[in-house]
Amino acid sequence: MPFTLHIDIVSAEALIFSGRAEMVVLPALRGEIGVLPRHAPLLAHLRPGAVRVILDGKDEETFFISGGFAEVQPYVVTVLADTALRGAELDNAAALRAKEHAEKKLDGRKLSPEEYNRLKAELDITTALLRTINDLRARKKT
Repeated sequence: MPFTLHIDIVSAEALIFSGRAEMVVLPALRGEIGVLPRHAPLLAHLRPGAVRVILDGKDEETFFISGGFAEVQPYVVTVLADTALRGAELDNAAALRAKEHAEKKLDGRKLSPEEYNRLKAELDITTALLRTINDLRARKKT
C-alpha cells in the first residue's frame, strides 16, 4: 500500500477507531463522500449513517454514527460523532423498538415544537441505524 489515510473516529465517549486505510466513505448531508489519499482539505457535516473504512481493498469495517463532522486532510480523516458504534455492536431488535417508540409518540399527539423536533431526530437516527444494519447483512450474504 503506497498511499494510505490515517482515520480517527471519535465519539463523545471514546476513540472508536484509529488506524490506516485505503479509503473511507462518509455519510455527508448531501450524499456519500469517498475519501482517498491526497484528497483536498474539507470540512463536512455528517448525517446519521454508516462510515465505511476500506482497510486493504477487501477488508472493510463499518461504523454507525448518529451525526457529526468530518475533517479531511490529504492523508488524515477525523470523524467527530455524537455517538459511534462498531458494526458488530449494532442491535436490530433494539433499533426496531426505538423506531416504533418514536413513531407512536409522533402519531396523532399534540407536541410542542421542541418535542416534535427531538422525536423526529430520534426517528431519523433509528431509521438510518436500521438501514445500516440491513446494508451490513446484505454485504455479508455476498
